[in-house]
Amino acid sequence: MNPRLNWPNVLTGLRFLLVPVFVMLVFQPGAGERHFAAVTVFLIASLTDLYDGNLARKWGQTSQFGALADPIADKALTGAALMCLSALGNIPWWVTVVVMTREVTITVWRFTVLRDGVVPASRGGKTKTTLQMLAIVAFLLNPVGVWHSLAVLILAAAVVVTVVTGIDYFVNAARVERVRA
Repeated sequence: MNPRLNWPNVLTGLRFLLVPVFVMLVFQPGAGERHFAAVTVFLIASLTDLYDGNLARKWGQTSQFGALADPIADKALTGAALMCLSALGNIPWWVTVVVMTREVTITVWRFTVLRDGVVPASRGGKTKTTLQMLAIVAFLLNPVGVWHSLAVLILAAAVVVTVVTGIDYFVNAARVERVRA
């Protein structure tokens, strides 16, 4: 059996497939059920992220493909959602630019060091992804009043953790390179 074809990788693939469905639902005219559908699809896609890695470790089905595809699927989902929210005017574009710059930079870096092995997501990276997803859900729900303030707070925490973990990746990479040299 192909080691790439396992349930954890199927869940990662599902996350990729749900991205265009989510985007289509976000931009459907009118709110109500369609908007609820976009939130539901985003939550389902987010849950696949929770389960794919856990199942891979539990069932001994971790793979280089999964370790690489999983964070890319996360970035596709969160990146698409942030761009949608910015396009709708729900969050500032600078937030999307900062987050996506970090995400693309780390992804490119991961590809450049593939010859040395896949760089798995760190605990901080997982926290960052969770905060980003929570912020996205909060803003998809069009919060008002105190709920909007809470959504802004979650988004601010997501941006701070995103930047800090991005810096941390490069500090650790520089340390590893110094040891090798």
